[in-house]
Amino acid sequence: MSNTSSSYSSYTSQSYSSSTNGSGHSYTEATVSDPSGTTIHRTSQEAGQPAVSETTRLPAGGTAAVGGGTDSGRRIEDVTDADREYEERMEDEYAKREGGA
Repeated sequence: MSNTSSSYSSYTSQSYSSSTNGSGHSYTEATVSDPSGTTIHRTSQEAGQPAVSETTRLPAGGTAAVGGGTDSGRRIEDVTDADREYEERMEDEYAKREGGA
């Protein structure tokens, strides 16, 4: 038997800026992916304000870890249960309207 391994790496980048009547906004995003996962670095800035940076690390097969930025209270949540509960409430509401429940 042979033992083979593969590796890869990819990098993408995008930026955006706009200016209207002396006020402006800029945004950049860089994404790096390799076998260990993906790292996304975002920076945004309003004219005359400090830049806000955020780095998100997505381990291969794992959940996101967010760091940086000025809003240290932010967190990533699993919304699967909330989505399921919402769908159930909507189904119940539609059934009531149709006279089924």
